[in-house]
Amino acid sequence: MLIDNPFVPLTDFLPPFYLQLYVVLMVLAVAAGTAFDLYHKRSATFFVQQGKRSRAVAARQLGGADTAVIALRTLNEIATSGEFCNRNRRISHVLMSYGFVLYLLTTIVLVFVYPADPATPLLLPVLWNIGALMVLIGGYWFFFFLRVNVVQERHPVWHLMRADLFIASLLASVTFALLYEVVAWTQNAMATQLFFGLYLLFTTLLFVSVPWSKFAHMFYKPVVAFQKRMEEADGSSDLPTPADGGR
Repeated sequence: MLIDNPFVPLTDFLPPFYLQLYVVLMVLAVAAGTAFDLYHKRSATFFVQQGKRSRAVAARQLGGADTAVIALRTLNEIATSGEFCNRNRRISHVLMSYGFVLYLLTTIVLVFVYPADPATPLLLPVLWNIGALMVLIGGYWFFFFLRVNVVQERHPVWHLMRADLFIASLLASVTFALLYEVVAWTQNAMATQLFFGLYLLFTTLLFVSVPWSKFAHMFYKPVVAFQKRMEEADGSSDLPTPADGGR
């Protein structure tokens, strides 16, 4: 089960073209949703205006080497979820981030390169399952034990807000992905279609809800982090200096 292409059973009732088309539509939905989010919240305008303001009040000009070093530090911060001071939150987000990327990339390869091939290279389904499990471990850990409204505001675990839309739809999507895989292994056609339908439902919710969830933050958070570091380096930051001198 864990070493077989999870999408091959779909070919019994769904031509590969339709699943490939679905993936393309979801990519377009994310792109459109992110663009709308930037326009609606005027984030793009803010970035441009903030950049102009920073250059105008900068105390020193940064060279190419300075910019490259700042870019590398920003990448390291994003790669390790360094913006979180809490170690558990950092580990949880790293598991979710890398797991989701691994799960997403292997899904694309399986759907477009080996859509109906039972002889899929063993590594791909294994990586697909590892990525999904990483998302679920990090995600459920965050959902039940690390969410601010649960830990600090003492709300019930099942108390959901709009800010939880991304994590809830992500966990539902990946959970039903694995449940579909298990059911497909039993070769029960009706149950396979049912669980695949639920998998598709929550996956669609995950990708089309970008303007209302935190999904878009994944794309422009690096820009914000880089701009913040640049402003700190050139002296244009209007944020207060930490009491410990940043140590």
